[in-house]
Amino acid sequence: GNQFAEILDSTGHTDEAAAVRAEVAEMEHTVLTAGWDGSWFRRAYDAFGHVIGGEECEEGKIFIEPQGMCVMAGIGVDTGEAVTALQSVKDKLDTKYGIVLLQPAYTSYYLNLGEISSYPPGYKENAGIFCHNNPWITCAEAVLGRGARAFETYRKICPAYLEAVSEVHRTEPYVYSQMVAGKDAPTFGEAKNSWLTGTAAWTFVSISQAILGVQPELDGLRIDPCIPPEWARLTLTRRFRGAQYCITVENPGGAEHGVQELYVNGVRQDGNLIAPAAPGSVVSVRVVLGG
Repeated sequence: GNQFAEILDSTGHTDEAAAVRAEVAEMEHTVLTAGWDGSWFRRAYDAFGHVIGGEECEEGKIFIEPQGMCVMAGIGVDTGEAVTALQSVKDKLDTKYGIVLLQPAYTSYYLNLGEISSYPPGYKENAGIFCHNNPWITCAEAVLGRGARAFETYRKICPAYLEAVSEVHRTEPYVYSQMVAGKDAPTFGEAKNSWLTGTAAWTFVSISQAILGVQPELDGLRIDPCIPPEWARLTLTRRFRGAQYCITVENPGGAEHGVQELYVNGVRQDGNLIAPAAPGSVVSVRVVLGG
Protein backbone atom coordinates (compact mmCIF):
# COMPACT_ATOMS: atom_id res chain seq x y z
CA GLY A 1 0.00 0.00 0.00
CA ASN A 2 2.73 2.48 0.89
CA GLN A 3 4.63 1.59 -2.28
CA PHE A 4 1.47 2.24 -4.27
CA ALA A 5 1.16 5.64 -2.56
CA GLU A 6 4.74 6.47 -3.59
CA ILE A 7 3.87 5.72 -7.21
CA LEU A 8 0.80 7.94 -6.95
CA ASP A 9 2.90 10.79 -5.53
CA SER A 10 5.44 10.44 -8.32
CA THR A 11 2.71 10.69 -10.96
CA GLY A 12 1.06 13.74 -9.43
CA HIS A 13 -1.90 11.96 -7.81
CA THR A 14 -1.24 13.38 -4.36
CA ASP A 15 -4.85 13.34 -3.17
CA GLU A 16 -5.20 9.66 -4.04
CA ALA A 17 -1.84 8.96 -2.39
CA ALA A 18 -3.07 10.52 0.84
CA ALA A 19 -6.24 8.44 0.69
CA VAL A 20 -4.22 5.28 0.17
CA ARG A 21 -1.99 6.05 3.16
CA ALA A 22 -5.07 6.60 5.31
CA GLU A 23 -6.38 3.18 4.28
CA VAL A 24 -2.98 1.64 5.04
CA ALA A 25 -2.99 3.18 8.53
CA GLU A 26 -6.48 1.85 9.19
CA MET A 27 -5.52 -1.62 8.00
CA GLU A 28 -2.40 -1.65 10.16
CA HIS A 29 -4.49 -0.71 13.20
CA THR A 30 -6.98 -3.45 12.38
CA VAL A 31 -4.25 -6.08 12.01
CA LEU A 32 -2.65 -5.11 15.32
CA THR A 33 -5.99 -5.31 17.13
CA ALA A 34 -8.45 -7.75 15.57
CA GLY A 35 -5.66 -9.57 13.73
CA TRP A 36 -3.22 -10.10 16.62
CA ASP A 37 -3.67 -13.22 18.72
CA GLY A 38 -1.03 -12.53 21.37
CA SER A 39 1.89 -14.47 19.91
CA TRP A 40 1.14 -14.45 16.18
CA PHE A 41 -1.11 -12.86 13.57
CA ARG A 42 -4.48 -14.53 13.02
CA ARG A 43 -5.32 -15.97 9.61
CA ALA A 44 -8.93 -14.82 9.23
CA TYR A 45 -12.45 -14.77 10.61
CA ASP A 46 -15.08 -17.07 9.14
CA ALA A 47 -18.56 -16.02 8.03
CA PHE A 48 -19.84 -16.47 11.58
CA GLY A 49 -17.19 -14.22 13.11
CA HIS A 50 -15.10 -17.03 14.56
CA VAL A 51 -11.31 -16.77 14.62
CA ILE A 52 -9.29 -18.91 12.21
CA GLY A 53 -5.67 -19.29 13.18
CA GLY A 54 -5.79 -18.41 16.88
CA GLU A 55 -5.03 -20.02 20.22
CA GLU A 56 -8.74 -20.62 20.80
CA CYS A 57 -8.88 -22.96 17.79
CA GLU A 58 -8.53 -26.65 18.57
CA GLU A 59 -6.81 -27.25 15.21
CA GLY A 60 -5.26 -24.75 12.82
CA LYS A 61 -4.07 -22.43 15.59
CA ILE A 62 -1.32 -20.71 13.59
CA PHE A 63 -0.85 -20.18 9.84
CA ILE A 64 2.28 -19.20 7.92
CA GLU A 65 0.77 -16.61 5.54
CA PRO A 66 -0.14 -13.76 7.91
CA GLN A 67 3.21 -14.00 9.71
CA GLY A 68 5.15 -13.47 6.48
CA MET A 69 2.84 -10.94 4.85
CA CYS A 70 2.32 -8.76 7.91
CA VAL A 71 6.03 -8.51 8.70
CA MET A 72 6.90 -7.87 5.04
CA ALA A 73 4.44 -4.98 5.22
CA GLY A 74 6.25 -3.63 8.28
CA ILE A 75 3.38 -4.30 10.67
CA GLY A 76 4.57 -4.79 14.22
CA VAL A 77 8.23 -4.19 13.38
CA ASP A 78 8.54 -1.17 15.65
CA THR A 79 6.24 -2.47 18.38
CA GLY A 80 7.55 -6.02 18.79
CA GLU A 81 4.76 -8.13 17.31
CA ALA A 82 6.88 -8.96 14.25
CA VAL A 83 9.67 -10.54 16.30
CA THR A 84 7.17 -12.50 18.37
CA ALA A 85 5.29 -13.75 15.30
CA LEU A 86 8.43 -15.01 13.57
CA GLN A 87 9.55 -16.73 16.76
CA SER A 88 6.19 -18.51 16.79
CA VAL A 89 6.84 -19.59 13.20
CA LYS A 90 10.17 -21.09 14.25
CA ASP A 91 8.73 -22.76 17.34
CA LYS A 92 5.48 -24.09 15.89
CA LEU A 93 5.76 -24.34 12.09
CA ASP A 94 9.39 -24.93 11.18
CA THR A 95 10.73 -28.39 10.23
CA LYS A 96 13.94 -29.76 8.73
CA TYR A 97 12.33 -29.75 5.27
CA GLY A 98 10.70 -26.33 5.43
CA ILE A 99 7.93 -24.41 7.16
CA VAL A 100 4.48 -26.03 7.26
CA LEU A 101 1.44 -24.00 6.36
CA LEU A 102 -0.42 -24.47 9.65
CA GLN A 103 -0.46 -26.31 12.95
CA PRO A 104 -1.99 -28.39 14.34
CA ALA A 105 -3.21 -30.11 11.19
CA TYR A 106 -6.95 -30.55 10.64
CA THR A 107 -8.00 -34.12 11.37
CA SER A 108 -11.62 -33.84 10.27
CA TYR A 109 -13.66 -31.85 7.77
CA TYR A 110 -14.81 -28.39 8.88
CA LEU A 111 -17.85 -27.12 6.98
CA ASN A 112 -16.93 -23.48 7.66
CA LEU A 113 -13.41 -23.99 6.26
CA GLY A 114 -14.06 -26.28 3.33
CA GLU A 115 -11.27 -27.59 1.10
CA ILE A 116 -8.31 -26.87 3.38
CA SER A 117 -9.64 -29.41 5.91
CA SER A 118 -10.40 -32.03 3.26
CA TYR A 119 -6.78 -33.07 2.68
CA PRO A 120 -5.03 -35.68 4.83
CA PRO A 121 -2.92 -34.12 7.62
CA GLY A 122 0.45 -32.98 6.32
CA TYR A 123 -0.55 -32.69 2.67
CA LYS A 124 -1.28 -29.68 0.49
CA GLU A 125 -2.93 -26.80 2.37
CA ASN A 126 -3.57 -28.94 5.44
CA ALA A 127 -0.17 -28.50 7.12
CA GLY A 128 1.91 -29.35 4.10
CA ILE A 129 5.12 -27.41 3.44
CA PHE A 130 3.70 -25.10 0.80
CA CYS A 131 6.80 -23.90 -1.02
CA HIS A 132 5.10 -20.81 -2.46
CA ASN A 133 4.78 -19.09 0.92
CA ASN A 134 8.05 -20.18 2.55
CA PRO A 135 9.88 -17.27 0.83
CA TRP A 136 7.54 -14.85 2.60
CA ILE A 137 9.16 -15.88 5.87
CA THR A 138 12.60 -15.45 4.30
CA CYS A 139 11.66 -11.90 3.26
CA ALA A 140 10.13 -11.21 6.68
CA GLU A 141 13.31 -12.31 8.46
CA ALA A 142 15.28 -9.93 6.26
CA VAL A 143 12.96 -7.09 7.26
CA LEU A 144 14.15 -7.71 10.82
CA GLY A 145 17.80 -7.88 9.70
CA ARG A 146 18.27 -11.55 10.60
CA GLY A 147 20.45 -12.79 7.77
CA ALA A 148 21.34 -16.19 9.19
CA ARG A 149 17.70 -17.11 9.71
CA ALA A 150 16.69 -15.67 6.32
CA PHE A 151 19.19 -17.88 4.51
CA GLU A 152 18.30 -20.89 6.67
CA THR A 153 14.68 -20.69 5.55
CA TYR A 154 15.73 -20.09 1.94
CA ARG A 155 17.94 -23.15 1.63
CA LYS A 156 15.49 -25.62 3.23
CA ILE A 157 13.32 -25.69 0.11
CA CYS A 158 15.97 -24.77 -2.50
CA PRO A 159 16.57 -27.73 -4.89
CA ALA A 160 20.31 -27.00 -5.02
CA TYR A 161 20.59 -27.96 -1.35
CA LEU A 162 18.40 -31.08 -1.46
CA GLU A 163 20.59 -33.58 -3.31
CA ALA A 164 21.56 -35.29 -0.06
CA VAL A 165 17.90 -36.08 0.66
CA SER A 166 16.83 -36.83 -2.91
CA GLU A 167 15.68 -40.33 -1.92
CA VAL A 168 13.20 -38.61 0.44
CA HIS A 169 12.35 -35.60 -1.72
CA ARG A 170 11.78 -37.72 -4.87
CA THR A 171 11.33 -34.96 -7.44
CA GLU A 172 13.70 -33.35 -9.92
CA PRO A 173 16.73 -31.81 -8.13
CA TYR A 174 16.59 -28.68 -10.28
CA VAL A 175 13.06 -27.37 -9.92
CA TYR A 176 10.73 -26.25 -7.14
CA SER A 177 7.68 -28.25 -6.16
CA GLN A 178 4.30 -26.95 -5.11
CA MET A 179 4.45 -28.69 -1.76
CA VAL A 180 6.49 -31.01 0.41
CA ALA A 181 4.74 -33.40 2.77
CA GLY A 182 4.69 -31.93 6.27
CA LYS A 183 5.60 -33.50 9.60
CA ASP A 184 2.07 -34.89 10.10
CA ALA A 185 2.29 -36.93 6.89
CA PRO A 186 3.60 -40.51 6.68
CA THR A 187 5.82 -39.40 3.75
CA PHE A 188 7.33 -36.37 5.55
CA GLY A 189 9.78 -34.63 3.21
CA GLU A 190 8.42 -36.04 -0.05
CA ALA A 191 7.74 -33.34 -2.64
CA LYS A 192 4.79 -33.26 -5.02
CA ASN A 193 3.65 -31.31 -8.07
CA SER A 194 7.00 -30.12 -9.37
CA TRP A 195 6.81 -27.23 -11.88
CA LEU A 196 3.25 -26.43 -10.76
CA THR A 197 4.06 -23.47 -8.51
CA GLY A 198 4.87 -19.80 -8.25
CA THR A 199 7.69 -20.64 -5.83
CA ALA A 200 10.51 -19.91 -8.27
CA ALA A 201 9.44 -16.29 -8.71
CA TRP A 202 9.06 -15.69 -4.97
CA THR A 203 12.38 -17.35 -4.13
CA PHE A 204 14.09 -15.17 -6.73
CA VAL A 205 12.68 -12.13 -4.93
CA SER A 206 13.77 -13.52 -1.56
CA ILE A 207 17.37 -14.22 -2.60
CA SER A 208 17.93 -11.20 -4.85
CA GLN A 209 16.08 -8.49 -2.93
CA ALA A 210 15.84 -9.74 0.65
CA ILE A 211 19.11 -11.63 1.16
CA LEU A 212 21.45 -10.09 -1.43
CA GLY A 213 19.53 -6.88 -0.86
CA VAL A 214 19.49 -5.38 -4.35
CA GLN A 215 16.17 -3.55 -4.33
CA PRO A 216 14.74 -1.48 -7.21
CA GLU A 217 12.94 1.67 -6.09
CA LEU A 218 11.42 4.67 -7.80
CA ASP A 219 14.45 6.86 -7.08
CA GLY A 220 17.14 4.31 -7.82
CA LEU A 221 18.70 1.06 -6.67
CA ARG A 222 18.91 0.41 -2.94
CA ILE A 223 21.62 -1.95 -1.69
CA ASP A 224 20.69 -3.49 1.66
CA PRO A 225 22.07 -7.04 2.09
CA CYS A 226 20.87 -9.31 4.88
CA ILE A 227 23.24 -12.27 4.91
CA PRO A 228 24.66 -15.01 7.14
CA PRO A 229 27.58 -13.67 9.21
CA GLU A 230 30.01 -16.20 7.71
CA TRP A 231 29.64 -14.67 4.25
CA ALA A 232 32.79 -12.54 4.13
CA ARG A 233 32.54 -11.34 0.52
CA LEU A 234 30.24 -11.67 -2.46
CA THR A 235 29.93 -10.21 -5.93
CA LEU A 236 26.91 -9.82 -8.16
CA THR A 237 25.71 -7.99 -11.23
CA ARG A 238 22.38 -6.20 -11.59
CA ARG A 239 21.02 -4.61 -14.76
CA PHE A 240 18.73 -1.72 -13.90
CA ARG A 241 17.14 0.82 -16.24
CA GLY A 242 19.66 0.16 -18.98
CA ALA A 243 22.79 0.35 -16.81
CA GLN A 244 24.90 -2.47 -15.40
CA TYR A 245 25.86 -2.42 -11.72
CA CYS A 246 28.84 -4.56 -10.67
CA ILE A 247 28.40 -4.91 -6.91
CA THR A 248 30.89 -6.16 -4.35
CA VAL A 249 29.78 -6.69 -0.76
CA GLU A 250 32.45 -6.95 1.95
CA ASN A 251 31.64 -8.20 5.42
CA PRO A 252 34.86 -8.02 7.48
CA GLY A 253 33.17 -8.09 10.87
CA GLY A 254 30.68 -10.91 10.31
CA ALA A 255 27.59 -8.69 10.30
CA GLU A 256 24.16 -9.93 9.23
CA HIS A 257 22.78 -6.56 8.20
CA GLY A 258 23.61 -2.87 8.04
CA VAL A 259 25.43 -0.94 5.31
CA GLN A 260 28.31 0.93 6.91
CA GLU A 261 29.91 2.31 3.74
CA LEU A 262 28.88 2.46 0.10
CA TYR A 263 31.02 3.61 -2.83
CA VAL A 264 29.89 4.26 -6.40
CA ASN A 265 32.77 4.32 -8.89
CA GLY A 266 35.12 4.87 -5.95
CA VAL A 267 33.20 7.81 -4.47
CA ARG A 268 31.65 7.34 -1.05
CA GLN A 269 27.90 7.94 -0.92
CA ASP A 270 25.54 9.02 1.83
CA GLY A 271 23.06 6.26 2.60
CA ASN A 272 22.54 3.15 0.50
CA LEU A 273 20.34 4.39 -2.36
CA ILE A 274 22.12 4.74 -5.71
CA ALA A 275 20.69 7.24 -8.19
CA PRO A 276 19.99 5.75 -11.65
CA ALA A 277 22.99 5.79 -13.98
CA ALA A 278 22.85 6.63 -17.69
CA PRO A 279 21.64 3.76 -19.88
CA GLY A 280 24.54 1.78 -21.29
CA SER A 281 26.93 2.68 -18.47
CA VAL A 282 28.75 0.24 -16.20
CA VAL A 283 28.75 1.20 -12.52
CA SER A 284 31.13 -0.14 -9.90
CA VAL A 285 29.58 -0.45 -6.44
CA ARG A 286 31.41 -1.40 -3.26
CA VAL A 287 29.44 -2.07 -0.10
CA VAL A 288 30.89 -2.58 3.35
CA LEU A 289 28.68 -4.10 6.04
CA GLY A 290 29.08 -3.30 9.70
CA GLY A 291 27.23 -3.85 12.95
